[in-house]
Amino acid sequence: MISIDSRTGRRWANLAGFAAVVGLMAYALFAEHVLGLEACPLCIFQRMAFIGLGLVFLVAGLHSPAGPMAKFYGFLGVAAAGTGAAIAGRHFYIQNLPADQVPACGPGLDYIMDAFPLLDALELVFTGSGECAEINWSFLGLSMPGWTFIWFLLLAALVLVANWKRLSA
Repeated sequence: MISIDSRTGRRWANLAGFAAVVGLMAYALFAEHVLGLEACPLCIFQRMAFIGLGLVFLVAGLHSPAGPMAKFYGFLGVAAAGTGAAIAGRHFYIQNLPADQVPACGPGLDYIMDAFPLLDALELVFTGSGECAEINWSFLGLSMPGWTFIWFLLLAALVLVANWKRLSA
């Protein structure tokens, strides 16, 4: 059995995190292209955070560093996962607003990014819109943003444990 307190264990833990992100992204694309669930702007930003986290896992797994560089990968992974969790939390909050407080539907993300300066575009996206409030998928009573929030927390724990744990001599 491989434990995380060796460089080989660290490598496999990071590659397992990368594989989990690949699986999650594959399901997101399946949900969009096969199930017909269109991704709202907040969904797209969550996907970007997952991709960033996946890249951290992949590079850390290929590099399998010891010492400060491993901690740096852990920090980057937690930053990506924390950003994703914050976006997913905001999305989940918008989905659970009372019907009279749901923002009106807005323009698509492509238009927002083309028509507004970056900070204004981000403010518009995080304000949310009507399509972000729709719940058109759930599993065990939890919507997709709720599940992505949980996955971000789990993967943050994995990237932290895999890269901050002291290696045995």
